[in-house]
Amino acid sequence: MHPLTSVEIGNIELLRVLNQGLIPDHYLQEPEQAKMSLKAYVDDYLKEEIIAEALVRNIPSFTRFMDALSYSMGELTNYSDIARDCAVDAKTVREYFQILVDTLIAYRIDPFKKRQSRQVITKSPKYYLFDVGVASYMCKRWVHEEKGEQFGKAFEHFIFMEIIAYRSYKNYDFNIHFWRTKTGIEVDFILDNGDNGLVAIEVKGKHNIDQRDLQNLRIFNEEFEPKKSILVCNEGIKRVSGKIEILPWRQFLDDLWNDRIVG
Repeated sequence: MHPLTSVEIGNIELLRVLNQGLIPDHYLQEPEQAKMSLKAYVDDYLKEEIIAEALVRNIPSFTRFMDALSYSMGELTNYSDIARDCAVDAKTVREYFQILVDTLIAYRIDPFKKRQSRQVITKSPKYYLFDVGVASYMCKRWVHEEKGEQFGKAFEHFIFMEIIAYRSYKNYDFNIHFWRTKTGIEVDFILDNGDNGLVAIEVKGKHNIDQRDLQNLRIFNEEFEPKKSILVCNEGIKRVSGKIEILPWRQFLDDLWNDRIVG
């Protein structure tokens, strides 16, 4: 089971989702109560249950690792940097991440590697927690308005959660990757549906998309010719620029759950 999804909630409150997450109790609570519940959930359940199950032996280093997640979620993962912060070796940090994946607390997405003609990132994965509210608590992030860097990161995490839940509940088998060159050109999510083609998705927490925001998708399109190329954003009306669909996030989620994105 996943946290709640947009189709289960209906008229979803975006800031409530990004701050409190979609675990039912947390989403339905008032903000101050939700903050306390998130704290209890992370401190008393995530950390303590993993330790209680004897999944880790070095408790202090694992606790430091959980704290280090706050700056690595949704970013390129540098195992060596995290290892230094945790006072363990990189192999142990990899094992910690694998514990989170095995216990369904986190998802790993790997770089997209097909037919590369550019210098691209091929080894560093990204990790996202199973719930954006839990991630926000761990990042000490509380978003007050629909703009800015922190809003953008939480917004991307939320869209990822919906894609993951959609794939699971619909019993689809597409892979989720990201694409990033060594010069920093990046597309957030590449849905690889095998012979049915690719869907490239860029997420921008902006109300006004300009041509610069479309550049990364255009570069990816030139190289791979995906079946669909979509920029998910906070604009109010769907529009098209060349081969790129610019979709308000509510429209994207409606299209996703009605099989108009991958299907």
